[in-house]
Amino acid sequence: MKALNDWFARLWIRIIKSMAHTPIERRAFYARIIASVLWYAIPKRRKVTLTNLRLCFPEKTEAERVEIAKSTYRHLARAALDHGVLWAGTAEEVDAMVRFDGIKEMLDTEERNIIVVVPHFAGLDAAGIGIGLHVRCCTLYQKQSNQAWDDAARAGRSRFSEPVLIAKSDRNDLRQVIRTMRQGLPFFYLPDMDHGARNSVFVPFFGVQAATLPMVSRLARLTKSKVVFMVSEMTDDGYVVHVSDFWKDFPTDDYVADTRRVTAELEKWILRLPDQYMWLHRRFKTRPEGEPSVYD
Repeated sequence: MKALNDWFARLWIRIIKSMAHTPIERRAFYARIIASVLWYAIPKRRKVTLTNLRLCFPEKTEAERVEIAKSTYRHLARAALDHGVLWAGTAEEVDAMVRFDGIKEMLDTEERNIIVVVPHFAGLDAAGIGIGLHVRCCTLYQKQSNQAWDDAARAGRSRFSEPVLIAKSDRNDLRQVIRTMRQGLPFFYLPDMDHGARNSVFVPFFGVQAATLPMVSRLARLTKSKVVFMVSEMTDDGYVVHVSDFWKDFPTDDYVADTRRVTAELEKWILRLPDQYMWLHRRFKTRPEGEPSVYD
């Protein structure tokens, strides 16, 4: 089985890289086919997606939620194929596909400590790789179980500016992150995953309590960092990466309120781009004590 998985991974990597010079309209066409197959082929993930949408958008009809879900699959499939440009295209081609709006403050070398809050939208990797054309960063990353995928992802993310990629440890040890930030590298942080109850606080996400690490607040206070919010919006001809101004009055003495502010900003962007958010992950896996699982 391992040999088969390795062969399949290498095949997919070759296919994705072969898309580097395929017109984006053709990639979008292929993505619609792939999304339709995945929608029916993986019922467990489809169930998670629709459960999340029912919890977050109870006011919508089931037909509306299904359409958002299917469109999400199409965006994620196109994002996967767009890795052909991200992994194998020239710097000029990546720069043409991934455009930045509001990056100026991040390039200010006098601001040495910066936390870039980057939630899970379809264009996440486009933002992460494209930013390398402008500034060197550091981030935590989750090692892939398949070595071929892990090698391809690391190589893709390291193409342009040699970012510092710090593998997540079981202890969530951020000492290397802090050391790297003190060298002047902005830190990319993904704020919207369920890492379990340990060290998390429950804050409402579209009115549903979600276990959330208060990392942005605590790390900003510890490192005296400024914070920006970054969202990559997929467009018909590429991506526009929106970077906010430095947040004012952040962090505060209340890390729970700060974490709610991060989540509230995420909600605003999801309402703007509801079908580009990655609804496929089990955001509500950890429940407050006494509450049943929402995914059974």
